[in-house]
Amino acid sequence: MTENSSSNAYWSANIRIIYICLAIWAIVSYGFGILLRPALSAIPVGGTDLGFWFAQQGSIVIFIALIFYYATYMNKIDRAHGVDEE
Repeated sequence: MTENSSSNAYWSANIRIIYICLAIWAIVSYGFGILLRPALSAIPVGGTDLGFWFAQQGSIVIFIALIFYYATYMNKIDRAHGVDEE
């Protein structure tokens, strides 16, 4: 019974971090890059406006940062639940 509850806790933590990462990615990609682009166009960044930067570069940079965060956090969760690879 405790193994099942431990497995449920592991997968619950896993699914929660996936939802958080997807929400951040969606907000940055669609929110900042598309929906908020007119509002962000007044802020200059690197010779262009912030809305264009998020649409072209920002969402990719945030996505890569989320991949590294997810890998690091999952290693922590794996060690906490005893399913790490080491």
